[in-house]
Amino acid sequence: MTQGAGQDPVERTATLRDFRVPPYARVPVQGTPAEPPAAPADPTLHLGTRPAAYPEPVTFPEPPARPEPPVRPEPVAYAEPPARPEPPVRPEPTPHPEPVGYAEPSARPEPAAYPEPASYPEPTPRPEPAAYRETAAPAAHASAAGHTVAPVAAVPQAAPASPVVTAHAAAPHPGSGYPADFPDGYTPTERDLPVIQRGDTLQVPVTPAAAPAPAPTGDGPGPLFVVGDVHGYLDELVAALRAQGLVDENGGWAAGNARLWFLGDFTDRGPDGIGVIDLVMRLSAEAAAAGGYCKALMGNHELLLIGAKRFGDTPVNSGAGTATFQAAWLLNGGQKHDMDRLQDVHLQWMSRLDAVVSEDDHLLLHSDTTAYLEYGETIEDVNETVHEIIRRNDADEVWDLFRKFTKRFAFRDEGGPQAVQELLGTYGGSRIVHGHSPIPYLLGQVGTEDGEEDSRPAVEGPHVYADGLAIAMDGGVTMAGKLLVVQLPLAD
Repeated sequence: MTQGAGQDPVERTATLRDFRVPPYARVPVQGTPAEPPAAPADPTLHLGTRPAAYPEPVTFPEPPARPEPPVRPEPVAYAEPPARPEPPVRPEPTPHPEPVGYAEPSARPEPAAYPEPASYPEPTPRPEPAAYRETAAPAAHASAAGHTVAPVAAVPQAAPASPVVTAHAAAPHPGSGYPADFPDGYTPTERDLPVIQRGDTLQVPVTPAAAPAPAPTGDGPGPLFVVGDVHGYLDELVAALRAQGLVDENGGWAAGNARLWFLGDFTDRGPDGIGVIDLVMRLSAEAAAAGGYCKALMGNHELLLIGAKRFGDTPVNSGAGTATFQAAWLLNGGQKHDMDRLQDVHLQWMSRLDAVVSEDDHLLLHSDTTAYLEYGETIEDVNETVHEIIRRNDADEVWDLFRKFTKRFAFRDEGGPQAVQELLGTYGGSRIVHGHSPIPYLLGQVGTEDGEEDSRPAVEGPHVYADGLAIAMDGGVTMAGKLLVVQLPLAD
């Protein structure tokens, strides 16, 4: 902002700002002739001024009068500090070298006399304790049966503990170590209790104790077990697994490197299908951690449950009219509580199950049908085709797969052996092991689901048929039969 015409130039007093903007750098006010900068009354305020940098002013030569500031040299009087050299007088402390006389400590070598303690070897008399040991040694040698180490003499001090050891050795006990509390022969664990078999004279209902865990078979794979259709009967499954020593009293894996295969159909008809799936999934992880494995095959009821969840009432072409997965699921024993608890993790697990596997020269599959031949010429082709159909998520394709895996009895009649040979010739193996068709049906027996003793199917174990080429594992648990868990190969 500039001043108005006719006004005198603004005069500034010497301030700290003038140190940064020297008076000679001031811009004259409009309408007022430029004047040479007047010398301030106090030359000390011109710190840092540089007349040489002053622009054109003709009157500039006047600044030479400024040399007056050289009067400042008066401070040169400060040269008085040179008087400071007086401190050199300090060298007087040189007398301190006298401390060199402190070499007197050299007299300290007198401590060298301390070596006199070398007389400490007097402790050499300590060997006397050695002599003491020698006197005690005979007792030690006597108690140690010729033991030559002298410290053994201290062993007798531990003697009070030895009677305890000898007491246990003299009276071993199979239980907790308190023989006075139990009679002879007492067995403290439930696992060691006798198993009462059917036909024994003592007719007292008892829960069979768990069998010993299968013994490992060296560095190779462990023993092979298979499980028939479960259909939601969780309690029966746990009891059967425990009877074979595969799980402990808490339902945890207890079979080390054993191998366990479920043949499918985990849900529907029974009280806790999702609980069965959860158990199999957990055992799979526990068995793998123990060096064995627990795996499962896909049954027709897994396909049915997947379809009911994904497609519901969507119409599908059943070949005999219109049908829906939801209706078929309900007609085949679908349980609402299973559907309510079904989660994505269960669906994903079921969708990845294989349809056919080969183990120890046994061909394992769920259904007793030759329909598997329609999905591939090798086991790998069949499994990949089944997985691809499920991934495509086409209701009609999944329904057709479910319908073919629902067929049964291909190995039962006169042409049964030939049908088995066709599958074995394609996929390998010497025997087929399957579920799906209940043994009471294969045997022509009639069972009911009310569990009455007089109508109970007589199922005691797997059914070997088709000239010994096929083994049926569905014991008919849904019709009050038996849930089968057996080790392969079967004893002849």
